[in-house]
Amino acid sequence: MSTPTLISKHVNACDWSAAETDLDARGWTILAALLSEHDCHTAQALYANDANFRNRVIMARHGYGRGEYRYFSYPLPPLVEQLRTSLYLHLMPIANRWNESMGVAARFPEQHAEFIQRCHGAGQLRPTPLLLQYGEGDYNCLHQDLYGEHQFPFQVAILLSELGTDFEGGEFVLTEQRPRMQSRATVVPLQRGDAVVFAVNYRPAQGTRGFYRMKLRHGVSTIRTGHRHTMGIIFHDAT
Repeated sequence: MSTPTLISKHVNACDWSAAETDLDARGWTILAALLSEHDCHTAQALYANDANFRNRVIMARHGYGRGEYRYFSYPLPPLVEQLRTSLYLHLMPIANRWNESMGVAARFPEQHAEFIQRCHGAGQLRPTPLLLQYGEGDYNCLHQDLYGEHQFPFQVAILLSELGTDFEGGEFVLTEQRPRMQSRATVVPLQRGDAVVFAVNYRPAQGTRGFYRMKLRHGVSTIRTGHRHTMGIIFHDAT
């Protein structure tokens, strides 16, 4: 894998001003080519090693969809740890501004390690970064990854497989639940190595009387052929 220093440089090189504009306007943004092809292949290979993970979830058993995913255990692999900490540094100021605009009291510290200490102090001890694996006919129902009292407003999904070569279908889908209106769906176009940053629960939306909360959910449409792998970076831990 790329060294942690190189991963941090990739994250820092993203156009965070444009990303912030996107997040404010629609609740999601794409960080193009965040991971190299080599890193994507190496990250996929982690799935086969039980020592990397704390558990495995077969989605159909719980009504989540079809497919499976595995939550990493601590200590996280260096790539996963570096992505989590370096992405947090750029998202933290936006998260604090969002909470202020929505009237949410929680504020987030400058360093991710401090936020994790807060989670652990509240009994949220289990790491939440994960790898997801889908095959033909698999899908992920619309959902939110909340996990406990302390929640960071953003999470990140990174596509590790190549659309058109490794799989067909499997679009990343977001829905907005608009107050007193029908929900709106968005298909987010991703290529291998791209990351989508999106709202975990709510995003602030400007109304005539100030900001209100727009709820988002996310999922994956049905895989038509092949296999699709994704890495999920969630910044809060689980109870």
